[in-house]
Amino acid sequence: MQEPLAFRMRPQTLSEIIGQKHLIGEGQVLRKCVEAGRIFSMILFGPPGTGKTTLATVLANELNIPYRLFNAVTGNKKELEQIFTEAKLYPGLILIIDEVHRLNKDKQDLLLPHVENGNITLIGATTSNPLHAINPAIRSRCHLFEVKQLSIEDIEQALINALQSSKGFNNNITIDNDALHIISRHSNGDIRYALNILEICAIACEGHISKEIVNQFSSIPNMSMDADGDGYYDVLSAFQKSIRGSDVDAALYYLGIMIEANDLDSIERRLLVTAYEDIGLGNPAAAARCVNAVDAARRVGFPEGRIPLAEAVIDLCLSPKSKSAEHAIDAAMESIRHTPYKVPEYLRLTPIHMKDEDKYDYNRPDLWNQIQYLPNHLKDKHFYEPNLNSSYEKTLAQNLMKLRRIPRSNNLSYLKKKNK
Repeated sequence: MQEPLAFRMRPQTLSEIIGQKHLIGEGQVLRKCVEAGRIFSMILFGPPGTGKTTLATVLANELNIPYRLFNAVTGNKKELEQIFTEAKLYPGLILIIDEVHRLNKDKQDLLLPHVENGNITLIGATTSNPLHAINPAIRSRCHLFEVKQLSIEDIEQALINALQSSKGFNNNITIDNDALHIISRHSNGDIRYALNILEICAIACEGHISKEIVNQFSSIPNMSMDADGDGYYDVLSAFQKSIRGSDVDAALYYLGIMIEANDLDSIERRLLVTAYEDIGLGNPAAAARCVNAVDAARRVGFPEGRIPLAEAVIDLCLSPKSKSAEHAIDAAMESIRHTPYKVPEYLRLTPIHMKDEDKYDYNRPDLWNQIQYLPNHLKDKHFYEPNLNSSYEKTLAQNLMKLRRIPRSNNLSYLKKKNK
């Protein structure tokens, strides 16, 4: 049984690695390590298919140091202990751990002393941001290196190498330039994905890969929308920031990615949060329309659901923005956390031992806007400050100014006598 093309084409030396010149180019850190014959524990992080594990094995091969592979998810403590025993025979043994961010506490406790004393040289590989996902105890013992997403040109070179190499198709398969470009674009920087598409196209063709064959087997681009990876959150973040920045074209682009991933749950949550957080009182009607659009998308499903969602995105992008409501509630909550004060007695549900003239009067609406509602220590505190980006909030601000000119009092008996 023949190994997959992506496996056969794995580089064995630094010169065979495509991309990552910032790490392995002339004068760069990992190239210098190989030239000096030294290595240290490190975490390689970056998108899927960029060659993190391959780079780790190549470093071990170039330095002629024994290495062992370990998967943080499927590997167990017994396997680790066997590796530690082996490391006594080969001090500095390189341990390459895939999905290192998923290493549980028990395995970490076993591993840390061996990394600390140098018996094990750890090279971890992860698709997650190590500053968030890697245990600080491990992170502090390792250098962090980003393995960057490959460019379209890098992917095209990898495909050409596979077509020409004796480990690949040995020049027995040809390909149209258009077909080469489609695979490279659809791979989204994932060299493994690109080689897999090339392999299935090679099986389906009769010696020549055309644009039509590629479109048949690669109709949907590879997107970084795995909910466990950073790519997923990057898209969500870019989506909300594009709406906040009023870039309607960018927001529609990121919406399209989430629609292609069939992720209506994330679209719904992010749209509603954005409508109330970023547009807010700048255009409250847009927030209400957003709720209706999301509801409509849920009712009809995809692909038709894309239409009300697109309308909502365009509406939110081109609306005036106001974060005044968010800032107001945050200011109020900050005050509460600093010092919570009791509710004034005349505002309580059941005031005790209070004369009738000092009680809140439900039948005197003429007094309501003259009563002090904040506790005494906060009576002059203002949490809401209007944002004047929209005509709607300007109207609110004008009403607020009128209300703030009216003196407020906690002496209800005085107010009642004054306003008889």
